Amino acid sequence: MNPVIDKIFVDNLKCDGCAQTIRDSLMNMVGVLSVYSNPEEGWVEVEHEDFTDTESISDKLAELGYPKAGTTTLMQTAESYFSCAMGRLGL
Repeated sequence: MNPVIDKIFVDNLKCDGCAQTIRDSLMNMVGVLSVYSNPEEGWVEVEHEDFTDTESISDKLAELGYPKAGTTTLMQTAESYFSCAMGRLGL
């Protein structure tokens, strides 16, 4: 298996709390090797095995409230605030 690196631009990525939530959640996915988030530029970089589908990573991000840039719903914005708070608390 060959590792793949995807950079995904997302909405609602505001701070290190958001980044921590994203990191914790994506690292629990099968095949994800590393996660780096850049709140200032609004992107998430995921290194994963080639059997892990990029779309499933994007779906997980959207579920957490961090959908692909330009596609946010009101519910996802609310979810991102919750995820951000959880990340800040380390939960």
